[in-house]
Amino acid sequence: MLSFEQKQKVIETFPELTKKEISLNRLNYHFEESLHEKTIVVEKLHPNGNGFVYIGDLLKYENESNDKGLVNIRDYDEEKLREILSDAIEYLSEDPEQPIIEQWASRDGSEIELVYEKRSWNVYYQQNLEESFGTRESAVSYLKEEGFRKK
Repeated sequence: MLSFEQKQKVIETFPELTKKEISLNRLNYHFEESLHEKTIVVEKLHPNGNGFVYIGDLLKYENESNDKGLVNIRDYDEEKLREILSDAIEYLSEDPEQPIIEQWASRDGSEIELVYEKRSWNVYYQQNLEESFGTRESAVSYLKEEGFRKK
């Protein structure tokens, strides 16, 4: 587990975050350029090492987050902390209304769409939802296993 000071040093390597002191010697770090209403990325970082990172509804963290989209980072090491901070900033940087659509095809000519919408990578066949994934890597792995290649 990283100390409060170590977590601060890692967080402050992200120049897009702005530190704001709050009560009880705790800190919040804001991402002012957020495309969402939410701007706080790191919430209530406490001198005892406890704190939270906002990841919204990213499926990648669904087993770690609470109902407010916060993940407790108390026991995070440097690598995990950097990863979740990058994911949180990326999440808040993306327009939640703008889907990403990729066309995929199999050797037999079947076509399928991989669509990033509402924080999920969804696989559609003829407008029917076939599968949903928390990361693009998982979705791509599935499509390749099924014999599809990106067009």
